[in-house]
Amino acid sequence: MIYDLKRERIVVTGGAGFLGSFVVQKLKDRGCKKVYVPVIEKYDLVQMEPVKRLYKTYRPDIVIHLAAQVGGIEANLKNPGKFFYDNLMMGAQLIEAGRQAGIKKFVALGTICCYPKHTQVPFKEDDLWNGYPEETNAPYGLAKKMLLVQSQAYRQQYGFNSIFLMPVNLYGPGDNFDPRSSHVIPALIRKCIGAVEKNKKEITVWGTGKATREFLYVEDAAEAIVLAAERYNKSDPVNIGMGFEISIKELAWLIAQITGFQGRFVWDTKKPDGQPRRCLDTARAAKEFGFKAKTRFEEGLLRTIQWYRGTKGAR
Repeated sequence: MIYDLKRERIVVTGGAGFLGSFVVQKLKDRGCKKVYVPVIEKYDLVQMEPVKRLYKTYRPDIVIHLAAQVGGIEANLKNPGKFFYDNLMMGAQLIEAGRQAGIKKFVALGTICCYPKHTQVPFKEDDLWNGYPEETNAPYGLAKKMLLVQSQAYRQQYGFNSIFLMPVNLYGPGDNFDPRSSHVIPALIRKCIGAVEKNKKEITVWGTGKATREFLYVEDAAEAIVLAAERYNKSDPVNIGMGFEISIKELAWLIAQITGFQGRFVWDTKKPDGQPRRCLDTARAAKEFGFKAKTRFEEGLLRTIQWYRGTKGAR
């Protein structure tokens, strides 16, 4: 089944956020007129009563669930309980209330943090249950992983059409640059640009720099989500990424080159690296709904840095 999204009433939780704003724009570009974005001030999705009210108010046919409590390693270490509970309750209640409301489809966004700490590269979806997630973000990863279990159980018992997508780390214009909760790319961009402006000669970075990561430009991620909403209707989880890896050390050098930082990096090896390696096998997304990332990594970094300099960096 292929959904003509122009005909559907679509709720995008987290639609005012970083990824959500791109997803909403992609839907509007496809001619969707009935796209609704609940705001947290009116709909605290951790509580069931606001979730039920959301379904009663918007009467969606499709729900794309992007709202989440997220952050980098430091934020995960400081908020393991909150990240577990809030993410679990939001997803579980939205799925259950969606089933009760009889919606046509639920799109659940998982995370690469669902994977075991020591997963063979490239990560294949079939490896998802081969071990425990990396400790610094395990509560968050497991909370998201339970939405896959719920999705598959509800399809089996109720015929509920729910899909589960697992994107790699996202980046791009509009990303979170708050040093208390940002991920590695915005954190490094902020540090490098700040060092250039203040003529600093060195920057301290967490970990050894040896860990690898895969990154996906936010607009490409939004396209993948909308394609899956249109075309994918199976229980199997799907990786969303580019299928490459870069070490944190190489990433730091690349951002330094683009931003003009010519000093040195000091690696704080007392801080954790997080998961040792991350790189996805993206064959299933290409096969099932035709997604392939288009934005070259260097190009995406340049756009992100230009955006930061023109907005937050100017303040």
